[in-house]
Amino acid sequence: MQASGLDTSAHQHPRPAPETLPLVTIVALCYNHAPFLAEALDSILAQTYPNLEVLLVDDASTDGSADILREYAARHPGWQLRLLPANQGNCRAFNQAFRESSGEFVLDFATDDVLLPQRIAEQVACFQRLEPDYGVVFTDAELIDETSRFVRHHYRRDAAGLHPRPATGWVFADVLSRYFISTPTMLMRRATLAQLGGYDETLAYEDFDFWVRAARHWRFYFLDQVTTRKRLHPSSMSRRGYRPQDPFLASTIRVCEKALALCRTPPERQALAVRLRWELRQAVRWGNFTEARALYQLLRHAQAARPLDWLLNHYAQLRQG
Repeated sequence: MQASGLDTSAHQHPRPAPETLPLVTIVALCYNHAPFLAEALDSILAQTYPNLEVLLVDDASTDGSADILREYAARHPGWQLRLLPANQGNCRAFNQAFRESSGEFVLDFATDDVLLPQRIAEQVACFQRLEPDYGVVFTDAELIDETSRFVRHHYRRDAAGLHPRPATGWVFADVLSRYFISTPTMLMRRATLAQLGGYDETLAYEDFDFWVRAARHWRFYFLDQVTTRKRLHPSSMSRRGYRPQDPFLASTIRVCEKALALCRTPPERQALAVRLRWELRQAVRWGNFTEARALYQLLRHAQAARPLDWLLNHYAQLRQG
Protein backbone atom coordinates (compact mmCIF):
# COMPACT_ATOMS: atom_id res chain seq x y z
CA MET A 1 0.00 0.00 0.00
CA GLN A 2 2.75 2.44 0.88
CA ALA A 3 4.64 1.82 -2.37
CA SER A 4 1.42 2.27 -4.35
CA GLY A 5 0.84 5.59 -2.65
CA LEU A 6 4.30 6.80 -3.61
CA ASP A 7 3.74 5.81 -7.24
CA THR A 8 0.42 7.65 -7.37
CA SER A 9 2.02 10.75 -5.88
CA ALA A 10 4.70 10.72 -8.54
CA HIS A 11 2.04 10.69 -11.28
CA GLN A 12 0.10 13.50 -9.62
CA HIS A 13 3.19 15.72 -9.34
CA PRO A 14 5.24 15.33 -12.53
CA ARG A 15 8.60 17.05 -12.75
CA PRO A 16 8.33 20.39 -14.60
CA ALA A 17 9.67 20.45 -18.13
CA PRO A 18 13.03 22.25 -18.35
CA GLU A 19 11.64 25.04 -20.53
CA THR A 20 9.09 25.97 -17.83
CA LEU A 21 11.83 26.54 -15.24
CA PRO A 22 13.98 29.69 -14.98
CA LEU A 23 17.26 29.47 -16.88
CA VAL A 24 20.28 29.37 -14.57
CA THR A 25 23.70 30.39 -15.87
CA ILE A 26 26.78 28.72 -14.40
CA VAL A 27 29.90 30.78 -15.09
CA ALA A 28 32.63 28.22 -14.36
CA LEU A 29 35.84 30.21 -13.87
CA CYS A 30 39.14 28.37 -14.04
CA TYR A 31 42.68 29.52 -13.38
CA ASN A 32 45.18 26.69 -12.83
CA HIS A 33 42.61 24.32 -11.34
CA ALA A 34 43.72 21.22 -13.27
CA PRO A 35 43.88 18.89 -10.22
CA PHE A 36 40.30 19.77 -9.26
CA LEU A 37 38.61 20.39 -12.61
CA ALA A 38 37.11 16.97 -13.25
CA GLU A 39 35.48 16.87 -9.82
CA ALA A 40 34.10 20.39 -10.28
CA LEU A 41 32.76 19.82 -13.80
CA ASP A 42 31.30 16.45 -12.89
CA SER A 43 29.37 18.22 -10.14
CA ILE A 44 27.75 20.40 -12.81
CA LEU A 45 26.73 17.27 -14.69
CA ALA A 46 25.27 15.83 -11.48
CA GLN A 47 22.86 18.75 -10.95
CA THR A 48 19.23 17.69 -10.71
CA TYR A 49 18.09 21.06 -12.07
CA PRO A 50 17.56 20.65 -15.82
CA ASN A 51 17.53 24.18 -17.29
CA LEU A 52 21.18 25.24 -17.23
CA GLU A 53 23.41 27.44 -19.36
CA VAL A 54 27.06 26.49 -18.76
CA LEU A 55 29.89 28.86 -19.68
CA LEU A 56 33.39 27.48 -19.16
CA VAL A 57 36.00 30.23 -18.87
CA ASP A 58 39.74 29.60 -18.65
CA ASP A 59 41.68 32.68 -17.53
CA ALA A 60 44.93 31.81 -19.33
CA SER A 61 45.84 28.83 -17.15
CA THR A 62 49.36 27.42 -17.43
CA ASP A 63 48.77 23.96 -15.91
CA GLY A 64 46.87 22.14 -18.64
CA SER A 65 43.42 23.21 -17.44
CA ALA A 66 42.47 24.38 -20.94
CA ASP A 67 42.90 20.86 -22.34
CA ILE A 68 40.55 19.43 -19.71
CA LEU A 69 37.99 22.14 -20.44
CA ARG A 70 38.21 21.42 -24.17
CA GLU A 71 37.56 17.74 -23.50
CA TYR A 72 34.44 18.45 -21.43
CA ALA A 73 33.14 21.03 -23.91
CA ALA A 74 33.57 18.53 -26.75
CA ARG A 75 31.62 15.88 -24.83
CA HIS A 76 28.84 18.34 -23.93
CA PRO A 77 28.09 20.47 -27.01
CA GLY A 78 25.63 22.67 -25.12
CA TRP A 79 28.44 23.98 -22.95
CA GLN A 80 30.16 27.14 -24.17
CA LEU A 81 33.95 27.44 -23.87
CA ARG A 82 35.94 30.68 -23.59
CA LEU A 83 39.75 30.42 -23.52
CA LEU A 84 41.09 33.86 -22.64
CA PRO A 85 44.45 34.62 -24.31
CA ALA A 86 45.78 36.60 -21.33
CA ASN A 87 44.97 36.52 -17.64
CA GLN A 88 42.15 38.94 -16.85
CA GLY A 89 41.55 38.27 -13.17
CA ASN A 90 38.31 37.03 -11.65
CA CYS A 91 36.29 40.22 -11.94
CA ARG A 92 36.96 40.94 -15.61
CA ALA A 93 36.77 37.29 -16.68
CA PHE A 94 33.42 36.85 -14.93
CA ASN A 95 31.99 40.04 -16.42
CA GLN A 96 32.87 38.97 -19.95
CA ALA A 97 30.96 35.74 -19.48
CA PHE A 98 28.07 37.43 -17.68
CA ARG A 99 27.55 39.82 -20.60
CA GLU A 100 27.26 36.82 -22.95
CA SER A 101 24.87 34.90 -20.70
CA SER A 102 21.08 34.74 -20.56
CA GLY A 103 20.12 33.15 -17.23
CA GLU A 104 17.56 34.68 -14.88
CA PHE A 105 19.85 33.51 -12.08
CA VAL A 106 23.65 33.35 -12.14
CA LEU A 107 26.16 31.18 -10.29
CA ASP A 108 29.80 32.29 -10.13
CA PHE A 109 31.48 28.88 -9.83
CA ALA A 110 35.21 28.59 -9.11
CA THR A 111 36.32 25.29 -10.56
CA ASP A 112 38.26 24.23 -7.49
CA ASP A 113 34.94 23.91 -5.62
CA VAL A 114 32.18 21.28 -5.86
CA LEU A 115 28.40 21.64 -6.23
CA LEU A 116 26.18 19.17 -4.41
CA PRO A 117 23.54 17.64 -6.73
CA GLN A 118 20.48 19.49 -5.36
CA ARG A 119 22.31 22.84 -5.12
CA ILE A 120 20.67 24.76 -7.96
CA ALA A 121 17.25 23.12 -7.67
CA GLU A 122 17.00 24.05 -3.99
CA GLN A 123 18.12 27.64 -4.48
CA VAL A 124 15.83 28.28 -7.46
CA ALA A 125 12.89 26.85 -5.50
CA CYS A 126 13.82 29.18 -2.66
CA PHE A 127 13.92 32.21 -4.96
CA GLN A 128 10.49 31.29 -6.30
CA ARG A 129 9.07 31.46 -2.77
CA LEU A 130 10.65 34.85 -2.05
CA GLU A 131 9.60 38.37 -2.96
CA PRO A 132 11.32 39.86 -6.02
CA ASP A 133 13.53 42.25 -4.03
CA TYR A 134 15.65 39.31 -2.87
CA GLY A 135 18.79 39.41 -4.98
CA VAL A 136 20.89 36.64 -3.42
CA VAL A 137 20.29 33.24 -1.84
CA PHE A 138 23.28 31.85 0.09
CA THR A 139 23.76 28.71 2.17
CA ASP A 140 26.16 26.80 4.39
CA ALA A 141 29.13 24.99 2.85
CA GLU A 142 31.43 22.10 3.60
CA LEU A 143 35.08 23.14 3.64
CA ILE A 144 37.33 20.51 2.10
CA ASP A 145 41.09 20.15 1.71
CA GLU A 146 43.11 19.52 -1.42
CA THR A 147 42.26 15.81 -1.31
CA SER A 148 38.51 16.55 -0.95
CA ARG A 149 38.44 15.46 2.70
CA PHE A 150 35.93 17.23 4.94
CA VAL A 151 37.48 19.85 7.26
CA ARG A 152 34.49 21.61 8.82
CA HIS A 153 31.35 23.53 7.92
CA HIS A 154 31.49 27.23 7.08
CA TYR A 155 29.16 27.99 10.01
CA ARG A 156 29.46 26.52 13.49
CA ARG A 157 26.77 23.87 13.66
CA ASP A 158 25.53 21.35 16.21
CA ALA A 159 22.36 19.34 16.84
CA ALA A 160 20.53 22.52 17.82
CA GLY A 161 21.44 24.40 14.63
CA LEU A 162 23.80 27.24 13.72
CA HIS A 163 25.63 29.48 16.19
CA PRO A 164 25.13 32.31 15.52
CA ARG A 165 22.49 32.15 12.82
CA PRO A 166 23.57 34.20 9.78
CA ALA A 167 21.87 37.51 9.06
CA THR A 168 19.16 37.44 6.42
CA GLY A 169 16.94 40.06 4.75
CA TRP A 170 18.33 43.60 4.70
CA VAL A 171 21.96 42.82 5.58
CA PHE A 172 23.79 46.02 4.57
CA ALA A 173 25.06 46.81 8.08
CA ASP A 174 25.93 43.15 8.66
CA VAL A 175 28.15 42.87 5.58
CA LEU A 176 29.91 46.09 6.59
CA SER A 177 30.91 44.82 10.01
CA ARG A 178 31.92 41.21 9.34
CA TYR A 179 32.46 38.43 6.84
CA PHE A 180 29.74 35.82 7.21
CA ILE A 181 28.56 34.85 3.71
CA SER A 182 30.14 31.82 2.06
CA THR A 183 30.74 33.33 -1.37
CA PRO A 184 30.75 30.06 -3.38
CA THR A 185 27.23 29.26 -2.14
CA MET A 186 25.61 32.38 -3.61
CA LEU A 187 23.02 32.20 -6.37
CA MET A 188 22.45 35.72 -7.69
CA ARG A 189 19.50 37.24 -9.46
CA ARG A 190 20.53 38.49 -12.89
CA ALA A 191 18.75 41.80 -12.30
CA THR A 192 20.93 42.39 -9.24
CA LEU A 193 24.18 41.90 -11.13
CA ALA A 194 22.89 43.96 -14.05
CA GLN A 195 21.95 46.86 -11.79
CA LEU A 196 25.49 46.87 -10.38
CA GLY A 197 27.10 46.62 -13.81
CA GLY A 198 28.64 43.28 -12.81
CA TYR A 199 31.76 43.13 -10.68
CA ASP A 200 34.09 46.12 -10.26
CA GLU A 201 36.97 45.28 -12.59
CA THR A 202 39.37 47.65 -10.82
CA LEU A 203 39.41 45.38 -7.76
CA ALA A 204 41.57 42.34 -6.99
CA TYR A 205 38.60 40.38 -5.62
CA GLU A 206 34.87 40.65 -5.95
CA ASP A 207 32.81 39.40 -3.02
CA PHE A 208 33.07 42.21 -0.43
CA ASP A 209 32.30 44.87 -3.03
CA PHE A 210 29.39 42.85 -4.40
CA TRP A 211 27.91 42.35 -0.92
CA VAL A 212 28.14 46.05 -0.08
CA ARG A 213 26.65 47.37 -3.30
CA ALA A 214 24.00 44.66 -3.66
CA ALA A 215 22.89 44.74 -0.02
CA ARG A 216 22.18 48.46 -0.23
CA HIS A 217 19.31 47.79 -2.67
CA TRP A 218 18.47 44.08 -2.43
CA ARG A 219 17.64 41.60 0.30
CA PHE A 220 19.75 38.49 0.92
CA TYR A 221 18.26 35.17 2.05
CA PHE A 222 20.05 32.48 4.06
CA LEU A 223 18.88 28.98 3.13
CA ASP A 224 19.87 26.64 5.97
CA GLN A 225 21.27 23.83 3.86
CA VAL A 226 24.70 22.66 2.78
CA THR A 227 24.86 22.99 -1.00
CA THR A 228 28.53 23.39 -1.84
CA ARG A 229 31.98 22.06 -1.03
CA LYS A 230 34.47 24.92 -0.83
CA ARG A 231 38.09 23.93 -1.27
CA LEU A 232 40.83 25.22 1.00
CA HIS A 233 44.34 25.20 -0.43
CA PRO A 234 47.39 27.47 -0.28
CA SER A 235 46.80 29.12 -3.66
CA SER A 236 43.15 30.03 -3.03
CA MET A 237 42.38 33.75 -2.87
CA SER A 238 40.77 33.41 0.55
CA ARG A 239 44.09 32.26 2.11
CA ARG A 240 46.28 35.15 0.92
CA GLY A 241 46.31 37.40 3.99
CA TYR A 242 47.81 40.89 3.95
CA ARG A 243 51.30 40.64 2.57
CA PRO A 244 52.96 44.01 1.83
CA GLN A 245 52.04 45.40 -1.59
CA ASP A 246 49.27 42.82 -2.02
CA PRO A 247 46.43 44.38 -4.07
CA PHE A 248 43.91 42.56 -1.87
CA LEU A 249 44.19 45.17 0.91
CA ALA A 250 44.10 48.10 -1.51
CA SER A 251 40.85 46.70 -2.92
CA THR A 252 39.43 46.35 0.59
CA ILE A 253 40.14 50.02 1.29
CA ARG A 254 38.49 51.04 -1.98
CA VAL A 255 35.35 49.06 -1.06
CA CYS A 256 35.31 50.65 2.40
CA GLU A 257 35.37 54.07 0.71
CA LYS A 258 32.35 53.05 -1.37
CA ALA A 259 30.63 51.67 1.71
CA LEU A 260 31.08 54.91 3.64
CA ALA A 261 29.46 56.83 0.78
CA LEU A 262 26.51 54.40 0.86
CA CYS A 263 25.95 54.64 4.63
CA ARG A 264 22.76 56.50 5.53
CA THR A 265 22.58 56.25 9.31
CA PRO A 266 24.92 56.42 12.33
CA PRO A 267 24.42 52.68 13.07
CA GLU A 268 25.57 51.85 9.53
CA ARG A 269 28.68 54.01 9.96
CA GLN A 270 29.36 52.29 13.28
CA ALA A 271 29.05 48.90 11.57
CA LEU A 272 31.61 50.01 8.98
CA ALA A 273 33.87 51.27 11.78
CA VAL A 274 34.01 47.74 13.21
CA ARG A 275 35.53 46.50 9.96
CA LEU A 276 37.81 49.52 9.57
CA ARG A 277 39.30 48.95 13.02
CA TRP A 278 39.92 45.30 12.28
CA GLU A 279 41.53 46.13 8.93
CA LEU A 280 43.63 48.88 10.56
CA ARG A 281 45.05 46.43 13.08
CA GLN A 282 45.81 43.87 10.38
CA ALA A 283 47.50 46.51 8.23
CA VAL A 284 49.80 47.57 11.08
CA ARG A 285 50.50 43.95 12.01
CA TRP A 286 51.60 43.09 8.47
CA GLY A 287 53.59 46.29 7.94
CA ASN A 288 51.19 47.92 5.46
CA PHE A 289 51.66 51.38 6.95
CA THR A 290 50.40 53.46 4.02
CA GLU A 291 47.20 51.43 3.99
CA ALA A 292 46.91 51.70 7.78
CA ARG A 293 46.93 55.48 7.54
CA ALA A 294 44.27 55.39 4.81
CA LEU A 295 42.07 53.22 7.03
CA TYR A 296 42.48 55.63 9.92
CA GLN A 297 41.37 58.51 7.70
CA LEU A 298 38.24 56.55 6.82
CA LEU A 299 37.54 56.08 10.53
CA ARG A 300 37.82 59.83 10.97
CA HIS A 301 35.44 60.47 8.07
CA ALA A 302 33.01 57.99 9.64
CA GLN A 303 33.30 60.02 12.87
CA ALA A 304 34.31 56.84 14.67
CA ALA A 305 38.05 57.20 15.43
CA ARG A 306 39.10 56.16 18.94
CA PRO A 307 42.32 56.87 20.90
CA LEU A 308 43.80 53.44 20.10
CA ASP A 309 43.08 54.05 16.41
CA TRP A 310 45.01 57.33 16.65
CA LEU A 311 47.94 55.53 18.31
CA LEU A 312 48.06 52.92 15.55
CA ASN A 313 47.97 55.64 12.91
CA HIS A 314 50.76 57.53 14.69
CA TYR A 315 52.84 54.34 14.87
CA ALA A 316 52.30 53.74 11.15
CA GLN A 317 53.35 57.31 10.41
CA LEU A 318 56.56 56.91 12.44
CA ARG A 319 57.40 53.60 10.76
CA GLN A 320 56.98 55.21 7.35
CA GLY A 321 59.57 57.79 8.33
